[in-house]
Amino acid sequence: MCGIVGAVAKRPVSPILLEGLRRLEYRGYDSAGLATIEINAQKISRFRALGKVVELENAIGNTEIDGHIGIAHTRWATHGVPSEDNAHPHMSGEFLSIVHNGIIENYESLREELSKAGYIFTSETDTEVIAHLIAQEFDKHKDLLLAVQHAVQKLKGAYALGVIHASQPQRLITAREGSPLVIGLGLGENFIASDQLALFPVTNRFQFLEEGDIAVLEQDSIQIFDQTNTIVEREIHEFDGSHEGAEKGEYRHFMLKEIYEQSIAIQATLEGRIGATQIASDIFPETSEAIFSKVKNVQIVACGTSYHAGCVARYWFEELTDLPCHIEVASEFRYRKKNVQPDTLFVTVSQSGETADTLAALRSAKKLGYLSTVAICNVPGSSLVRESDFCLMTHAGPEIGVASTKAFTTQLCAFLLLVLCLRKEKGQQGDEGANIIAELRRLPSVIEQTLQMDSEIEALAERFRDKHHALFLGRGTQYPIALEGALKLKEISYIHAEAYPAGELKHGPLALVDKEMPIIAVAPNNDLHEKLKSNLEEVKARGGELYLFADKESGLQAGEGQVVLEVPHVSDLLAPIVYTIPLQLLSYHVALIKGTDVDQPRNLAKSVTVE
Repeated sequence: MCGIVGAVAKRPVSPILLEGLRRLEYRGYDSAGLATIEINAQKISRFRALGKVVELENAIGNTEIDGHIGIAHTRWATHGVPSEDNAHPHMSGEFLSIVHNGIIENYESLREELSKAGYIFTSETDTEVIAHLIAQEFDKHKDLLLAVQHAVQKLKGAYALGVIHASQPQRLITAREGSPLVIGLGLGENFIASDQLALFPVTNRFQFLEEGDIAVLEQDSIQIFDQTNTIVEREIHEFDGSHEGAEKGEYRHFMLKEIYEQSIAIQATLEGRIGATQIASDIFPETSEAIFSKVKNVQIVACGTSYHAGCVARYWFEELTDLPCHIEVASEFRYRKKNVQPDTLFVTVSQSGETADTLAALRSAKKLGYLSTVAICNVPGSSLVRESDFCLMTHAGPEIGVASTKAFTTQLCAFLLLVLCLRKEKGQQGDEGANIIAELRRLPSVIEQTLQMDSEIEALAERFRDKHHALFLGRGTQYPIALEGALKLKEISYIHAEAYPAGELKHGPLALVDKEMPIIAVAPNNDLHEKLKSNLEEVKARGGELYLFADKESGLQAGEGQVVLEVPHVSDLLAPIVYTIPLQLLSYHVALIKGTDVDQPRNLAKSVTVE
């Protein structure tokens, strides 16, 4: 959600901070700001603006900012409306400034105490409480590190912090609890960020802070303390630093670029993991073999689009491995009593690996006696990856558009790889496994064929110009795809959209059907095809507008009240992956017609790092 960038260097840091903020724009935000300590002045210069980073740049204008230490932030409103007063960085007095991601749950009681102590609040945020709390501790200890160490002990909730004080202009203090934060290592300069993507222009070497860590960054040194205030070492991770995937190139929007990248992204997911007829033996470490052979149940936990991927995977696990599989939204899983079945594999799914509810579910699962934990994720070094027993990286590359596209289809491919691994460990490989491998090998080319539907879908989108509601239908593995299609449409076009299993029409949704309600159905040529056709006749009989994405061998024909777009033929197993592509394109083109912000839809954030 919110984005943090900080730097301490032997050069002016404002260009680094601004570029970092630009690279974090994908996360979703409503305001931006930065603060630096001016050289030889022992005072903080702060600039804030409502709106995009470009508005912050306009606010700075031609002002010369020569500070060699600074912090910057993009805010996604939680406490207080979007406004310049509520924008970060926040200050206590003239000398202390902080940026904060997360939510402080006990901020109201702390605010009351600090107000009684004489501190004046100028915002509605929970963050300003932290600034005054650190300032109060600084007055006692005259040391910024000690002030932060004492202040965070009084906080309840989640935080990632960047703190500077004009009287100690060589030090940047950072702390993390429940919200992601990474340290970037340079030469004569060091950095912090909520996402390493922000720092790729200046470094490719990173340390990931653990829960409760506090760190002191200076130009030539980094010192990390754990939650007991003991000095610790954190592993240095080196990435290739490639950030070409974070540029739009010839495409109008990141979302469209990422839709078109799906064949390449899926190739990357599969590369080195499947042979001619069987799954590779080294997808997981050798230690996984003994564990996977014991699995008797699978529990999947995820949020949003990742949850829909898990819903599809449930069908695959039960059909291809005979293992009972359960899927649950992470935010609900956290707060109910669990009855853990013996030898259950716990699987989490997240594009960013920092989704707060999914992380909390994982941490809960590790205390509940699950057999083992597996993370399906796109970001190396993320919290979910580090804290799981095993991980399966999707290798989708940076996904910048808030509405997930290539992350979703690569998650589905990763799930199939996990299914194949479990089949192998249970001695179920056989001819069916070889057939699945063959289908996966041809999947990228089928995706390319499906993308050729783009112009046809663009024309279809015109029919949605004046629509305010839509209903998506699917059966079997296509029901989660209908859910995903509805989510995409509502996310970026702001059309109210729902999805139902087609067989549920008579149990309520049929009451919504009229000529103003477009009905979008996904119709592969499978065992449920005839059942689906009967459901669609119910819609036509009530004057509904039908838009069908159908297998070209299905026999479905266009006619009055029914538009049919043919999808390339694909096996029933891989149909969920292929049929999601047209729905992504439909939501994209409808959003263009509606004039919405495709890549950064209102009220949403790419990485949901708060509960």
